Formats: sequence, structure tokens, C-alpha cells
Amino acid sequence: MFPFAFASTLVPGSSASAPLAWSLALAAGVLVASIVPLGAARSQSNFTMADIAAPRAMFERLPAWGQRASWAHQNCFEAFVLHAPAVLLCLLVGVSAPWTAAVALAHPLLRLVYIGAYVANKPLLRSLCWASALFCSALLYGAGLLAVVAG
Repeated sequence: MFPFAFASTLVPGSSASAPLAWSLALAAGVLVASIVPLGAARSQSNFTMADIAAPRAMFERLPAWGQRASWAHQNCFEAFVLHAPAVLLCLLVGVSAPWTAAVALAHPLLRLVYIGAYVANKPLLRSLCWASALFCSALLYGAGLLAVVAG
């Protein structure tokens, strides 16, 4: 029965899985968007074709905000790797509680604010967004695991 739960959540017209699927797509979009401030920093640091061979070697040439953009970009991979399986678990087991949709969609929004706060050197806001987004993923894991245990 477990494999068929996923199929039932993706039936056309079923809106229960849409926020979870959007959350996954938006989280991937945030990961891609995190390249923008890093690219801007690299362009201000005399990025040359020689830097393509070792793009991390130019880290010391980046301005302070550019170094933070690099760290934010790296952290986006870590956050996505935690969030995506939580969303997929909820999709697979057919979690459809309204609060899971809100939590799933809050994650990419919090991650976008996180990037801006990191680049702008707002450590308190950055930390709050980081912790809140992590908590969103933890709640999704909890909902998914409870659904697995229940049924």
C-alpha cells in the first residue's frame, strides 16, 4: 500500500500535494538564486577565465560581502539536502495536513531572507531564518514519520 500513497497524492486536481511540490521546486530555485550575489561578488573581484580552473582559489579576493555570499551559497546546498527528503517523505506517504503546506512553503521564503541577511551581514536575522527553516524541515520529517508509523 505504501508505494501507492504517492501516486494518489499526484492525481490531477489533488491540491493536497501541490504546496509540497511547490516547496521542493522553490527550494531548488532558492539554491540556484543563491548564485546571483556570489556571481556579483566575483564580477567585482576581477574574475578572469583563469579563475574557472579554480574558482574557490579567488575567495580571498572577494569583498567581505562576497565571502558571505559564498558561505550562504554553500549553506543552501546543505539546507536543500535536508529539506528535499522531508518534502519527498511527506509526498510519498500522503501527508495532507494544512499546517504541513504552510511549513513547507515557509522554508524557501526563510531561506531567501537568510541569503539576504547573510550577504547584508545581519547575523541575528540570518540565524533566526536558518533555525526557523531547519525547524520547518524537522516538522516535515516528523509529519512524514508519524504518517509512516500510523499507517
